[in-house]
Amino acid sequence: MLIAAAVCPHPPLLVPEVTGASDPGDRELRRLRAACRDAVAVLLGAAPGLLVVVGGAGQTAEYPAAAGGSLRGFGVPFIVGGDPVLPLSLTIGKWLLAGALPPSPSVTWQGIASGAATADCLSLGEKLAALAPRVALLAMGDGPGRRARGVPGATDAEADRYDEQVSAALAAADPGALAALDPRDDRALEIAGRATWQVLAGAAGDERSQDAFDAELCYRGAPFEVSYVVASWRRAP
Repeated sequence: MLIAAAVCPHPPLLVPEVTGASDPGDRELRRLRAACRDAVAVLLGAAPGLLVVVGGAGQTAEYPAAAGGSLRGFGVPFIVGGDPVLPLSLTIGKWLLAGALPPSPSVTWQGIASGAATADCLSLGEKLAALAPRVALLAMGDGPGRRARGVPGATDAEADRYDEQVSAALAAADPGALAALDPRDDRALEIAGRATWQVLAGAAGDERSQDAFDAELCYRGAPFEVSYVVASWRRAP
């Protein structure tokens, strides 16, 4: 059963080694990093028996517990964990959890194909939630990135609409609204998180479970013209 969830983005910029201390956007990055750390702390504070980290990947696959990740593809000599085979989403997830994990729980690293159909995402989420009596899920995913191709600060009505839809769903712990996200928007709006959010929807259950979780929207912004959101869900007493 899913008892808690955290939603975090996975830009390489989250890792301080990528930007350096003098980056002009460092203040906003510190806010984003703090929100992610806080959401992870709440997640682990729920005392799960199993922690599942889910992120977009080239294909749907489970990765070994000892697997690591690298940012070499971004020109940064940064490695976390062991053999660097994890996709970017799980690499950032591993970095977020580094030093934060207690001796338990066990951790499962799950990639979901970024273009996976909604039904496949929901099905995977249901299976993951059934793996243990107390499952916590860390869902790594970015929102629309189309703004980054245009004029900085320019409005994008479709990206704004999508951001509102996702933010409202996460703030209300509404799995039905996440399940309703249209995969056809992924390419047009350059979204890297839809499949992961729908895995969360599957793990949480159908629309009737909307009131089953207390939720907090911890961060929402587009500091580098890409939408990032951080949220925390805990099963209600």
